[in-house]
Amino acid sequence: MLPTASTRRTWAVLGDGVRRTGWSTPLALATVLAGSAGGLVAPWVLGRMVDDISEGRSLDTVLSSAALIAVSGVLGGLLVGVGAWLVSRVGETVLARLRERVMDRVLRMPAARLERVRIGDLLSRVGDDVAVVTASIARTGPDVVVALATVLLTAAGMTALDWRLGLAGMLSLPVYVLAVRWYLPLSGPYYARERIAMGERSHAMMGALRGRGSVRAYRLEAEHEDRVRGRSRAAMDITVEVFRLFTRFGSRLNGAECVGLTSVLVVGFWLVRGDLATVGMVTAAALYFHRLFGPMIFLVMNFNEVQSAGASLARLAGVADLPAEADPEAEEGPAGASVRVDAVTHSYGTGGPPALEEVSLEVAPGERVALVGASGAGKTTLAALVGGLRTPTAGSVYLGGIPLEELGERRVREHVFLVSQETHVFAGTLLEDLRLARAGATGAEAEAALEAVGALEWTRALPEGLETVVGEGGHALTAEQAQHLALARLVLADPDVAVLDEATAEAGSSGARRLERAAAAATAGRTTLVVAHRLTQAETADRVVVMDGGRIVEQGAHADLVAAGGRYADLWRSWQGASA
Repeated sequence: MLPTASTRRTWAVLGDGVRRTGWSTPLALATVLAGSAGGLVAPWVLGRMVDDISEGRSLDTVLSSAALIAVSGVLGGLLVGVGAWLVSRVGETVLARLRERVMDRVLRMPAARLERVRIGDLLSRVGDDVAVVTASIARTGPDVVVALATVLLTAAGMTALDWRLGLAGMLSLPVYVLAVRWYLPLSGPYYARERIAMGERSHAMMGALRGRGSVRAYRLEAEHEDRVRGRSRAAMDITVEVFRLFTRFGSRLNGAECVGLTSVLVVGFWLVRGDLATVGMVTAAALYFHRLFGPMIFLVMNFNEVQSAGASLARLAGVADLPAEADPEAEEGPAGASVRVDAVTHSYGTGGPPALEEVSLEVAPGERVALVGASGAGKTTLAALVGGLRTPTAGSVYLGGIPLEELGERRVREHVFLVSQETHVFAGTLLEDLRLARAGATGAEAEAALEAVGALEWTRALPEGLETVVGEGGHALTAEQAQHLALARLVLADPDVAVLDEATAEAGSSGARRLERAAAAATAGRTTLVVAHRLTQAETADRVVVMDGGRIVEQGAHADLVAAGGRYADLWRSWQGASA
């Protein structure tokens, strides 16, 4: 599972994000404090009105006090509203930057590590956890800040009336502290377990949904339903326990309110009796303390949401704190477009069997090499190493005479382009999707790339041509069209080296020939490594490399290998028989 940040580190990440907002945070807090201070006027003026009436003051005096209450109420409400909006804006900004940092770490995570991450945990963090924190910031965050400001300023107002009245109100503080000290150690682990349980539930659901074909084929529906049901019940049980704990916490806080208000009234009674305070002062103090009930109840009722958001924030901070992968950023680029694989061995996981073992291969600039072999022979692994997606366990891969690890990821991406059979169509216009390969590409350049791979005709037949929205929620492209799109991106990127990992496998037999022609056109003149699932691709290659058990067992021209009567000749005869 991905790491979770400690409480201290979570606060540090949050504080860093807040500091980066500049003056927005101080302005938001100042506005909230000013609005909360406006709320102190009404209890103080009401207390003064009690004394004025007791002393027989005129009606004008009382009406003036009432007008002051109205003005302060309107002004305070406006300031609180503006302050809440400013706080929400600061929170959304901080969260947006944190979310971008999380996505940056995930997208740049080495493929070997990313494959070990549980998909449910990853989706829960970038999905559920982001949603929880976003909802907390949008709905609860501003109100929490306003409530805290109200509590602090009201306590100060009580003390300003008379220190003994303020001290009486503070007698509730130990009860609050004891309640919080009882609740926090118990609730924190519950919320952390709740988030983990939700991740486990997501993992079970995604596994069943992604493998639904196999689940149905092997009639494992009941088993997967039981697994999802069990993990859902585990998450539900934890949520129920959290709520039960929360209600017990609320009863303790009600006791604190009772202690505080009783203390204020009793102390006020003795102060008035000893002529040390007026009835109006005690009235104001009681109203001030009563004013705390709303903010305190709000904080209590939303404490579970704040705790849950804190647990989610810790999980996001844990991902954001992952060390960024260092990129050497070599000053010199590759000298040419040759590829050399030098004694490469690669294993997946610690202690696993080698997927490649002592593989050496040289590809001359502009040469087209096809990798063939049975499933599991190591073809895709070798393609991933040449494409820079993986770092070999032993040995090195060279591009233009320079090891890929010395070139750095950015430089490798500039010179090597990989097209796999799993092509993703991003949501947006077709032109925007093509510009992923080259951001500054014009519409004419995009059409030229599509024409090069034979895709311009069906592109122009779309409802809005290049401006047609594709991907999720847009016009659905067929498997063949999606692969055409990927090959057009290759043309736009114009790399020195192209790696095609079964790039025509998803089109089916009807579109395979068209895609093979498109792939040949897109890679013309480039150093090309093709993982060939169809031997017609090997037939047109300059050289065929046959792999078996992670080793190269044959290589040479197609005609020569067929004439030699070895492993490739057997594959070719089988292919010819299957195609007949």
